[in-house]
Amino acid sequence: MNVRTPDPNPGWLSEEDLFEARGRLPMVYVEAVPVRLDPLGYVNEVGTLLQADEDGTMVRSLVSGRVIYRETIRAALLRHMEKDLGPLAFPQLPISPVPFTVAEYFPAPSQTGFTDDRQHAVSLAYVIPVTGECEPRQDALELTWMTPAEVLSPGVQMEFSGGRGGLIRQALAFAGVGS
Repeated sequence: MNVRTPDPNPGWLSEEDLFEARGRLPMVYVEAVPVRLDPLGYVNEVGTLLQADEDGTMVRSLVSGRVIYRETIRAALLRHMEKDLGPLAFPQLPISPVPFTVAEYFPAPSQTGFTDDRQHAVSLAYVIPVTGECEPRQDALELTWMTPAEVLSPGVQMEFSGGRGGLIRQALAFAGVGS
């Protein structure tokens, strides 16, 4: 059972072609950790998406999606932020499109700690402050804002799929938040 919302603008590949390409090529993705900042620029909340996986299990995830053919990284980030958080989220994209890390997802467990059973994917990961009102869209059931301590707690970390709990830890370390 596929619980993902079909992409109304699949870019450059049909579903069949995408399936075949995923079996032959690494796919390029962007991932964003939405955060709210205090007046001094410190992270005081982290946004996570609650979704149902293919088995119906509730998992936490991040804003993410493919970079489509002829699309800039900045445009992909903005498109996926709007797609997942709504048009009034008002994300503050970074001045430079340099990610805080590059996550490599493999279809089976590997040394990277990131898995995606559909494909080999390379994901450019960003911490993106948002200032507006966020409403979960697409296949997200809920957007939850948590303090850094809450999102780093062992119970919440276990709710992330594909190793994304580790990505949250890296994002907060990058933002100067200790665990």
